[in-house]
Amino acid sequence: MTTLNTIGTQFGFEPEYLASSFRMRLGRRELVICRDFRRRFYAVHPLLDCSAGTEPGHLELVLGRKWLIILGKAR
Repeated sequence: MTTLNTIGTQFGFEPEYLASSFRMRLGRRELVICRDFRRRFYAVHPLLDCSAGTEPGHLELVLGRKWLIILGKAR
């Protein structure tokens, strides 16, 4: 369970949102899938929306306005 807290601090999530998250490491990259809880101040595409992540080298994908997929550098 300690890995969930490190995910939260790494990506800026609150711990209560991490209960339904999934993390996988693929070589030098990480894949994190969780519920999207952030308020978007722009119109999100209904199927797939792509934007830059909060840290350099990260990519955020919003799938179906519900799931957040983060591709980032592994630490």
